Amino acid sequence: MPSDHAHHDRHDHGHDHHHGHDHHAHGHGHAPASFGAAFAIGISLNFGFVLLETAYGLIADSIALVADAGHNLADVLGLVLAWWATSLARKAPSARRTYGLKRSSILAALVNAVVLLVGVGGIAVEAGRRLGAPAAVDGTIVVWVAGVGIAINGFTAYLFMRGGKGDLNIRGAFLHLASDAAVSLGVVLAGLVIGYTGWLWLDPAVSLVIAAIIVIGTWSLLRESLDLALDAVPTRIDPVKVEAFLRDLPGVVAVHDLHIWAMSTTETALTAHLVRPGGGLDDALLDDAADALTERFGIAHSTFQVEAGDGVLCRLASPKVV
Repeated sequence: MPSDHAHHDRHDHGHDHHHGHDHHAHGHGHAPASFGAAFAIGISLNFGFVLLETAYGLIADSIALVADAGHNLADVLGLVLAWWATSLARKAPSARRTYGLKRSSILAALVNAVVLLVGVGGIAVEAGRRLGAPAAVDGTIVVWVAGVGIAINGFTAYLFMRGGKGDLNIRGAFLHLASDAAVSLGVVLAGLVIGYTGWLWLDPAVSLVIAAIIVIGTWSLLRESLDLALDAVPTRIDPVKVEAFLRDLPGVVAVHDLHIWAMSTTETALTAHLVRPGGGLDDALLDDAADALTERFGIAHSTFQVEAGDGVLCRLASPKVV
């Protein structure tokens, strides 16, 4: 069966399908917003705070401050990686990398999650050791330094707040910074209590709470970034509803070989075979379908193969075939 190709996208990409009508369309998706200024400010402020917190943590002999400094350093490195990945994701496609380097943002989110979980292990081990042999802590220094942390992390988190819903990479930065502000608040409260009660065990105990908060806050980021790296359907999209929408298109009697995956932490792609007997070529219908997928499901990059269904069974029709 001859193949007719119609391209109505903003960029041309070649596709080689076995039969039918291939229609490659980009909906009205928007490029990820630039957070360059937020990254620069966040990295500078947090790195300065890491140096401050480490120095005063050693002076005060506070494992809670040192642990929080280690967590903040991981966040600084995470911000650097996220910023780099965001820049890479905006680069134009090439003949060899036909999707560009968009997936780098997914890999950055995954690496950030893994690094944080590894770091939390060191925090927990040292805190456990300190629980057995509590050391004297200067509660006043702990309170003042952690108070600075609340201000810095809270302000930096605010810079990323508006991008957290649409970008896993930015959401990771926001969640880590917001949790840091909450953790610093916990350190302040611990320092105040130690100053009044002398309960030295409270410092490592707060460190263990910090570790638990990091694990809880990071686990969903790890799971979702790993899913995206393995081409799972993004959690915000219901594939059953997408298939139902495609089946309801005029003239379509069946849909198969439907795939939905993330090209980056902000952009989603779809491919599908649409069986449309006697429908002929209808570029307007496919353009409208691509636009609707963008508006309803946030899928900005759609490719359709239209088949006549005239007795020639597509080799990809079985759900068991990928």
